[in-house]
Amino acid sequence: MSKDNPIHVALVDDQLLVRSGFRMLINSQADLEVVAEASNGREAIASQTLAAADVILMDVRMPEMNGIETTEFLLSREPGDAPGPKVIVLTTFDLDEYALAAIQAGASGFLLKDAPPEELLESIRTVYRGDAVIAPSTTRRLLDHVAPMLRRSTLPDSAHVKAVRSLTPREREVFGLIANGRSNPEIAAGLFLSEATVKTHVGHILAKLNARDRVQAVVIAYETGVVSP
Repeated sequence: MSKDNPIHVALVDDQLLVRSGFRMLINSQADLEVVAEASNGREAIASQTLAAADVILMDVRMPEMNGIETTEFLLSREPGDAPGPKVIVLTTFDLDEYALAAIQAGASGFLLKDAPPEELLESIRTVYRGDAVIAPSTTRRLLDHVAPMLRRSTLPDSAHVKAVRSLTPREREVFGLIANGRSNPEIAAGLFLSEATVKTHVGHILAKLNARDRVQAVVIAYETGVVSP
């Protein structure tokens, strides 16, 4: 992204001070621009500018309509619709089961509100690109924490279990590496494949799992026992 064509970011948080801080930080970057703000979920879903943003920073705990419901609403789409914005959920502690619910609702990962500025900025860029590892240590720690609960709630004949069974042996191998946090270049090097081939495999895996992105795939891997903490 360039200064002429920046990544459009929206902020949804009930604390004005938090939004102001994020806005100043994000707008200080040549390739990022805050285009919309909302103080709660109801405001967010009423804003066409916000829904058209590339990446939304979403507070998970808000009055009136929380970040889970808002994420679900903004990302719900009919077959054939253009994909919605990417959502990064913001929370104050890293074992927040609200954050897990938001990821299950379609968010691409989550960040602590006190994360270092460079981590926040890089997460926006990473989520926007969509083809890198979107499982920072906070997301990984949360998934490790709730993995037993995820597995207990997954039935042996669930759609996710069947989808994992439908993967070819090579896709299953790539899926395991995605679930362990490997990026496309790392997978390519480890399996002696080209990055283009890995990208094709990742696309097929996400399509078969009906997963929006890699974080959704990682959640499915934990649910189905492909990886465990």
